[in-house]
Amino acid sequence: MTVVSCPTCGKKVEWTEANTFRPFCSERCKQIDLGAWAEEKYTIPGAPPGDGHDEQVDKE
Repeated sequence: MTVVSCPTCGKKVEWTEANTFRPFCSERCKQIDLGAWAEEKYTIPGAPPGDGHDEQVDKE
């Protein structure tokens, strides 16, 4: 059986179909993570849009 750490609290969680909140340990931790995404607390580093370095790919 695979065991992972809850991304929110770090508690060990069994990765099974019985755990409907996987990879989270509970609905609470799942909602905390969703709230962080909604508040834009998670970001992916990169150049701001429209910086002129975008490449266009021609479709044939």
